[in-house]
Amino acid sequence: MKYETVIGLEVHVQLDTNSKAFCGCSTEFGAPANTHTCPVCLGMPGSLPVLNEKFLKHSIRVALAIDCTVANFIKFDRKHYFYPDLPKDYQISQYDKPLASNGYLDINLDGQTKRIRILRAHMEEDAGKLIHTPTASLVDYNRTGTPLLEIVTEPDLSSADETYAYLTQLKSILEYLEVSDCDMEKGSLRCDANVSIRPVGQKELGTKTELKNMNSFKGVRDALNYEIKRQEKQLDSGNPIIQETRLWDEAKQKTFSMRTKEEAHDYRYFPDPDLVPFTVDSLTIENIRKDLPELPQAKKVRLTAEYALSNYDAAVISADKHLGLYFEQAAKQYNNPKHICNWLMGDIMNYLNTNNIPAIKLKDLLPAKKLTAMLELIDQDIISGKIAKKIFPEIIATGKEASAIIKEQNLSQISDTSELESIIRQVIAENDTVVEEFKSGKDKALMFLVGQVMRKTRGKANPQMVNAIIKEQISSS
Repeated sequence: MKYETVIGLEVHVQLDTNSKAFCGCSTEFGAPANTHTCPVCLGMPGSLPVLNEKFLKHSIRVALAIDCTVANFIKFDRKHYFYPDLPKDYQISQYDKPLASNGYLDINLDGQTKRIRILRAHMEEDAGKLIHTPTASLVDYNRTGTPLLEIVTEPDLSSADETYAYLTQLKSILEYLEVSDCDMEKGSLRCDANVSIRPVGQKELGTKTELKNMNSFKGVRDALNYEIKRQEKQLDSGNPIIQETRLWDEAKQKTFSMRTKEEAHDYRYFPDPDLVPFTVDSLTIENIRKDLPELPQAKKVRLTAEYALSNYDAAVISADKHLGLYFEQAAKQYNNPKHICNWLMGDIMNYLNTNNIPAIKLKDLLPAKKLTAMLELIDQDIISGKIAKKIFPEIIATGKEASAIIKEQNLSQISDTSELESIIRQVIAENDTVVEEFKSGKDKALMFLVGQVMRKTRGKANPQMVNAIIKEQISSS
């Protein structure tokens, strides 16, 4: 490998509050343009901002969950830049006295754990939204002033896959905390990535580019992979990397230049004279810490101990808060956690992903009681796993119990020995060549014969019984 990659992330989390960061305007998404605005968030002369208490407490919750040190003394600054979506021509943010610093988040990739240091987490307000048409650019200020927490990593990430793992883990923590819906399509979670490459062994960082406009974790990974290859080609051809901001074009799967990258001094930070510095007492911080829920990593450890799940299974189940809650609800009703886990990670996750359904809706689509009732029917040999896979979408679609669907469609598993023996004799008689192959030691021949029996019984035969009877009949012939 000729080059090594260095990546740092700036993640902007839109926090779930009813009103904006410094005024009483609603943060409701999807309202008609420019209806959730007031003199404060529009920066009218004489208006004064007031800090939203829930914004502060939500921010502290996140900071503690990612092991940051929360400052007792914070202040807000004005970050100046001129763009149509910023009505005041400055953004209220934090510069030299941020809310929190020196945290970390551990990621796991290919069985290896890596610690990603978090430089800081600071509070700020969001900008508006530009809407571009063929003839004009329009601006909606409804989002202006929405509470944001920006989480900045050290340049500890070394690949697009590590970045994807970090974002996935961070999103999971935020969902457990219930401080944001993390919907990237709504802009509730946004990510900018600073990426550079350098020759392997070189300590000095290379020239970085900042990537924006990535609307999904997959988009972040694709953009980084493209940009890394682009920078490698640049250096291999003897051309310098230009420090700039680049946008990701999802349709073309490439980045393109937007503007040269600003430095901190370009923003002309200075303390906001309308907002006094704030003191956050240690008791408040500790009370918030005590109120933190069980987080994904702790839940993973508990699931492995309490339900004897593998590390991999526990990591998948605990990654989504609602999937984890569903699993534990089902496990209270059915004493086979591994069987539940297999269904959640297999057919159920596939169904949710195919239909673009979030795990939070699973409890309503397929109540845990209905899932466990179906699994019990498998254990009782009333239906096979294959039949279960067939009927579970019908349970979701109709709301019926598995037993009712089985009765309506006559899907009960055939476990009557005499009935199976008759069908198996017929299959053996029809497949002399395959029978001889099985006798000669070819295991695949047995699977073919089992498949023929299952076909004749429309999947209703008990596969274990079929397997045993075929072997018995062939050996005795």
